[in-house]
Amino acid sequence: MAAALKDRYDGTEIDLVPSGGGRFEVTCDGELVYSKLATGRHATHEEVFQALD
Repeated sequence: MAAALKDRYDGTEIDLVPSGGGRFEVTCDGELVYSKLATGRHATHEEVFQALD
């Protein structure tokens, strides 16, 4: 996922923050746009891209 984000959004600052407890969250400008805890599953690349575009 990290490589896909960096490839798609080249030139954009992307911060990858490790966490624990099975969390995978994506935020954009401080807004939570995807949460594994809320959906119960890991996001696909396309889901993350759609949330960020």
